[in-house]
Amino acid sequence: MISGFAYFRAAAAGVLVAISAAPAQAQGYPFSERGGVTQMVAFTEISVAYGRPAARGRALFGALVPWDSVWHPGADSATRVRFSRDVLIEGRPLRAGEYSLWLIPHEAGPWTVIFSSAAHVFHKPYPGARFDVLRVDVTPEQASQMDSFAIYFPMVLRDEAVLRLHWGTTAVPLRIKAPFRPPS
Repeated sequence: MISGFAYFRAAAAGVLVAISAAPAQAQGYPFSERGGVTQMVAFTEISVAYGRPAARGRALFGALVPWDSVWHPGADSATRVRFSRDVLIEGRPLRAGEYSLWLIPHEAGPWTVIFSSAAHVFHKPYPGARFDVLRVDVTPEQASQMDSFAIYFPMVLRDEAVLRLHWGTTAVPLRIKAPFRPPS
């Protein structure tokens, strides 16, 4: 026979299990998984942390992602890029540090890539031009279909690399130069 206290304790434990399991079941899997990539280029470590939204048959650029508006490439928390040393992005200097990454896609012509000093922000709203550290224009490329958004390094050669942002059939290549100097 179970005493009153033991019965109460068992009932309370059952309620706690039911309560703690309910949010996990209700939440389910995230719509956009987290991803990341780290690459050494010469003596510079470059790391990217981002959300990977899936196209799931949706029209992307010019529809889900409007033309001529600031867009966060990824999902959830803003995409963060960290450089352990100073680099050149498309020939323009960028100091070592951590940045959030933003794009302005254009229907015709180059797209604008923005590095913002507001590194730890959510993907909306854009933190504003006052936090912009660097803006470069890059011509997007046609690429093979990629359902889940991806950021990767298709080319690394000594002190140069290409960082590619790829979703659907569109890829945005960023040319990075990391001056070849041994650490002092």
